[in-house]
Amino acid sequence: MNTESGDTDKLIHWLRLKSVPGIGNLLFKRLIERFKSPEAVFEAAHPSLICVDGVSSRLAVLISEYKITDAVKREIDLIREKGCRVITLTDEQYPKLLREIPDPPPILYVMGKLESSVQHIAIVGSRTPTRYGIFTAKRLSEDLAKLNITIVSGMARGIDTAAHIGAMSGGGKTVAVLGSGLEKVYPIENLKLFHRIIENGAVISEFSLNSPPDPYHFPARNRIISGMSLGTVVVEAAQKSGSLITARLAAEQGREVFAVPGSIHSFKSMGTHNLIKQGAKLVEHAQDIMEELFPQNPIQRKNIPHTQLPPLSSEETIVLNALSPYPIHIDDLLRKIDMDAGKLSGILLQLELKDIVQQSPGKLFSTEYKTG
Repeated sequence: MNTESGDTDKLIHWLRLKSVPGIGNLLFKRLIERFKSPEAVFEAAHPSLICVDGVSSRLAVLISEYKITDAVKREIDLIREKGCRVITLTDEQYPKLLREIPDPPPILYVMGKLESSVQHIAIVGSRTPTRYGIFTAKRLSEDLAKLNITIVSGMARGIDTAAHIGAMSGGGKTVAVLGSGLEKVYPIENLKLFHRIIENGAVISEFSLNSPPDPYHFPARNRIISGMSLGTVVVEAAQKSGSLITARLAAEQGREVFAVPGSIHSFKSMGTHNLIKQGAKLVEHAQDIMEELFPQNPIQRKNIPHTQLPPLSSEETIVLNALSPYPIHIDDLLRKIDMDAGKLSGILLQLELKDIVQQSPGKLFSTEYKTG
């Protein structure tokens, strides 16, 4: 919905209906399905209103008498001032899959370009991931982006951030779903990422522009992430994790759930391993996701291009092949490959300078994955 001129007159009734006490997203959807527009809801006769499941006689009276509040008027003024785009449940631009869930948000605030016709896959995970988790989230997102898949995530710290960055590094699009209003970017350290995503996709929220990042907003936000996506990939998650809520919501919405295995010694993989035990598809590569979602589509199943490494010597290749995203001590690395300690240290330094390997405190080395 363009929020200029006469369109704001229509939007004000969407915000008005949304603000009626007792009308949540589920009931809002039922009312729109029955009456087609908020204006028609407010004009409906009492007998027609109470025919809608969930509308009591008392609520029907409240709807009929409910006036436009000052808060709604202020929100309309702020939308105009900020030039924010608002998409309603009946707009063509509204994400098609999201419209199918039982409780879709009646309106979405949008900055950037939200395309309803594209294929979305969600990638979520821990806010405090391991290097392995960051590496994997970036790699999966980048590979999927190269296949014209738009990556959806929540712009949280950790895996979400890695997923957005990976998608953009793959030359693709990404959508961030916030648990706050678009004028209250959270976490604040992702403000630059927020603006990058707007240029390479969209940032969206169902919350009013100045809504703070209240804790109860995030479970609600998660249903949008899963609801607009064909499937949800959980990269790393402990036993109790918001990512597992997103996975549960995806399953309840009839969408595919994927999980990336991790170390059996890492508590941050316990949640993903439990998902696999419960039937989530195990994911090692983007191809695993594509084959599950598009089994009959040979175009979607083409080979996935991977990030090109810089030229490496034969010895550098040997050392790199012995490393992984999991940090390994240099002594353990020496036991894996037959090489002089001094030479190994020199090769590791060269690989660090090429942004392929990273050294962590304690002489621990792991593969690096730079995505800009």
